[in-house]
Amino acid sequence: MPLAVTHVLTSVVLIGLWRDYVVKHKKYFTLHTVFLAGFFALLPDIDVPLRMITEFFGVGVPGLLQHGGITHTPFFAVLFLIPAVILWKKKKKKQATYFYVAVFAIILHILFDYILGGGAYEGIMWLFPFSLQAWKLHILNYFGAKDLPMALDAIILLGWLWHEEVKHKISDFV
Repeated sequence: MPLAVTHVLTSVVLIGLWRDYVVKHKKYFTLHTVFLAGFFALLPDIDVPLRMITEFFGVGVPGLLQHGGITHTPFFAVLFLIPAVILWKKKKKKQATYFYVAVFAIILHILFDYILGGGAYEGIMWLFPFSLQAWKLHILNYFGAKDLPMALDAIILLGWLWHEEVKHKISDFV
């Protein structure tokens, strides 16, 4: 299962790379946008603290609101895509970019959980709300590499730091 920091790092790194090498209008992809990518990468797991709060008050949580439920579906990402499109059409491109980044980070989170094994044990409901059928790959189980997520964070972070040194000479600021 990918750890929370894996979701944050992958979103931050990929949006950072997109900002460095693809986007021509950096005013839409500021460092603030990169930070928000990390924040939004955690959003599908909002069900975890919500469950803790409801359990504290002795209230049950419906199945679709359990971990790996509705917040781990593309439908959840579409809830952020709608305001992105509306804002973009209204020429509020910077705000729209935040929502597009949210969609990307949420889909990336769901994809990682699908591939590596996170969210609900049953898998990801890719076709929700049309179907409750869940699919999973959980490839770490097939390769006997259940401890890989702990190392994955370090590998991603070291790769990103190396990139930042080569591209932006971050050691000049230390």
